[in-house]
Amino acid sequence: MNRPPLEVADIVRCAGQSFLEHSQRWINWQHQKVLLAITRCRTAALGGHRDRCSDCGHTTAISYNSCRNRHCPKCQGNARQRWLQARERELLPTPYVHVVFTLPREVAPLALQNKQVIYNLLFQASAETLLEIARDPSHLGAEIGFFSVLHTWNQRLQHHPHIHCVLAAGGLAPDHSHWISSRPSFFLPVKVLRRVFRGKFVAGLKTAFREGKIEFHGHLIPLAEPRRFASWLRLLFRHHWIVYAKRPFGGPEHALRYLGAYTHRVAISNHRLVALTDGDVTFRWRDSAHGNKMRLMTLPVDEFLRRFLLHLLPRRFVRIRNFGFLANRQRAWLLPLCFSLLRGSETISAPAASPAADRPHSSWNCPLCGATMHVLERLSAAQLLLRSPPFDEYAA
Repeated sequence: MNRPPLEVADIVRCAGQSFLEHSQRWINWQHQKVLLAITRCRTAALGGHRDRCSDCGHTTAISYNSCRNRHCPKCQGNARQRWLQARERELLPTPYVHVVFTLPREVAPLALQNKQVIYNLLFQASAETLLEIARDPSHLGAEIGFFSVLHTWNQRLQHHPHIHCVLAAGGLAPDHSHWISSRPSFFLPVKVLRRVFRGKFVAGLKTAFREGKIEFHGHLIPLAEPRRFASWLRLLFRHHWIVYAKRPFGGPEHALRYLGAYTHRVAISNHRLVALTDGDVTFRWRDSAHGNKMRLMTLPVDEFLRRFLLHLLPRRFVRIRNFGFLANRQRAWLLPLCFSLLRGSETISAPAASPAADRPHSSWNCPLCGATMHVLERLSAAQLLLRSPPFDEYAA
C-alpha cells in the first residue's frame, strides 16, 4: 500500500503545543486523546510486530502497530473491509436505494453542543420516517430493512450533520407471505419524507427539552428559556428540510460500492491532502454545486484541525445502525425469509457466504504468494528502542 506524501499526523505534529495553547477555550481531553493517537499511529511508540506467511514461510521486517482510534484516517481501511465482508452475506438479490436526511443549518450549532442527544434523535427520526411511510399501503405497504450511517461533515470539513440510508428497493408484506417490490424508477415520495422527518425531529427536540436533556452554551444560552426555545422551533417550519432520494440502482454489486463509500470514513482521508507549507494546509474537495468538479482549499493549520475536531463522536456512540428486518433482534429470521421469497425457494435458510466473508481476517496478504500472513512476533515500544529502526519501505 502506497503511503500518502502528507498525513493528518504530519499536520498535528506541525501544529504542536501552540495549537493546544491557542485552543484552551474549547479543546477537551477527548480532542487531545485523538490527536495523540493520530501522531503515535504506526510509530515505534505503539510497538510493532513481524509477520510470517502461512504457506511459503516468507517473513516480513518489523511493522509498527496502529492506534485503532476510529477517528484516525490510517486505521479505517481494515475495519471497513471486515464490515463489508460481514455485510456481503446480507445483500438481497434486488435493486437498492440511497436516501439522505440532512439537518438544517439552524440546528447544527445546537447539535455541536449536544452531540449525543441530537445525533441519536437524527437516527431515530429518519428511521421512523422511512419505516412509517414504507408501511403505509398508499405508498409501498411493506416492511423494509436498511442500515444508516452518520456523517457530520461536508467536503470542506464544515459541520454538516446528515444520515445516509441504504435500503433494498422493496420489503416484506405485512403478513410476511411475499415480497413487495417498489416501482422501477420510484421508491418513496420525497415531499412526504421531508415533512414527516421534520415533524418527528422537532417533536423529539421538544421532548428532549422538556426532559432537560439539552444543554445551551455561548450564544445559545437565551434558548434555555422555554418561550424563546418554542419560538426558535417554529422557525424550523418556515422552509423545507432536505431529503435526497436517488432512483433505485443496480443490484448487490452496486450496493457494495455504496456500502464502502459511506461506512468507515472520517472527516478527511490522507489521500485528499495536497500540501503543508508555511503553516497552511491545502486539500482537495469536490464541488457538488458545479458538476462535482475537484477544487483546492487552503486553510491555516489551526483552522484545519479545528474543523477536523468538530467531527469527533461521543464516546461509545454507534454511527452505523440497522433498522427494519435488518435490526439485530429480527435479522436472524426475517433476512433468510427475504432471501427465500426473492429467490422463490423455500429451501434457502440463510444467504450463501462468500469466500471473502469466510476467510479468517488478516491485515494483509503475502507479497510473494498471496496467502494469509500471521503474526510471528510482537514487540513492545521498549523492545523496539533496543533495535535498529526498520527499513523505510517497511515503516508505515
